[in-house]
Amino acid sequence: MWSWVLHRITGVTIFFFLFVHVLDTAVIRIDPNKYSEIINTYKTPIIGLMEIALVACVLYHALNGLRIILIDFWKGGTKNQKGLLWGVIALWVIVMIPFLIRHLSVVFGG
Repeated sequence: MWSWVLHRITGVTIFFFLFVHVLDTAVIRIDPNKYSEIINTYKTPIIGLMEIALVACVLYHALNGLRIILIDFWKGGTKNQKGLLWGVIALWVIVMIPFLIRHLSVVFGG
């Protein structure tokens, strides 16, 4: 059940990001100077931490989506759904750790 809840939460989070992204990109047609100001606000450490959350959401949502596809279309999917969930968690951690190291060094290290 928690994987279902987390899948919905990450989906809504990704949708919200895309909505904000479309809005801030549209500002360039209205006022290029205001667009530059908006982009400069994205270069703060707080936004860098929010980017980590975004990548975590996108990665979990994608991997869990593949798990759902396997459960739906693979004959043994329902029998192995718990193992598939642990696989999703393991892959998520394996991918997130190098990303965190690299991203945090950029955000806080220069």
